[in-house]
Amino acid sequence: MIKPLTIGYSPCPNDTFIFYALIHTKITLSGIKFEPEFLEDVETLNSWALQRRLDVTKLSFHALGHVLDEYTMLGAGAALGRGCGPLLVTQSGRESEDIANWRIAIPGAYTTAAMLLKIYNPLCLDLVVLRFDEIMDALASGKVDGGVIIHESRFTYKERELVCVQDLGEWWEQETGLPIPLGCIAARSSLGKEALSEINAGIRLSLEWARSDPQACQEYIAAHAQELDKTVIASHIELYVNDFSLDIGDAGKEAVSELFARGARAGLFPPVSKANWLIS
Repeated sequence: MIKPLTIGYSPCPNDTFIFYALIHTKITLSGIKFEPEFLEDVETLNSWALQRRLDVTKLSFHALGHVLDEYTMLGAGAALGRGCGPLLVTQSGRESEDIANWRIAIPGAYTTAAMLLKIYNPLCLDLVVLRFDEIMDALASGKVDGGVIIHESRFTYKERELVCVQDLGEWWEQETGLPIPLGCIAARSSLGKEALSEINAGIRLSLEWARSDPQACQEYIAAHAQELDKTVIASHIELYVNDFSLDIGDAGKEAVSELFARGARAGLFPPVSKANWLIS
């Protein structure tokens, strides 16, 4: 009898697009099936990963650095690329201020966005953890001076009369010459290499299926998206779902290794062995 595996990913359009076919059994895996999925904010998934709660989960690369004793990163399903990093934003007119003096909202303590801010400016110490969809409201109310925004907020912050102080992904790319690793899919290492490889292949097939029939996914994506505007949803998928999502490849592996190295140097997690974190 096949034991169902628990699986979690975010309600953001890039994840619902990637996982639609797999969850709705448009494709099937031999010897593996999933229980009904958990769709949660990425920081909730990060905290669940720290609790070792799910068998297969989306999580931030920052969080992954803390759980490699039990989880293995898969090569498919990652959010990684260029021009897609988190943005540090503020109210108009405050762009020239010293951000080290700011109270800054971050979308979760274990998000890659929070990690990038800490590496970019270690003097930013007054940090407030908020859900990603609460940060722009906190800026508008004056609760915080700045905010690191992710997901759909990247496409709507200008409508809220906010300005970008620093594109943290752009800074990363200029610093390293590498794409920015944001989030990935990981699975329990104890499932074994054969099962991990099959899950990885299934995620890749699910993405290929969605690309071949994107309209079939739209109702599911819209049901869970923060922003219902079709243009925003399409822009989100176009930005965060790319060839790295099929397989992170050599450039992706190098980017993840560099992120882990910098995170370890910053004291955010222990040094990471390159040999134990990827199933391709």
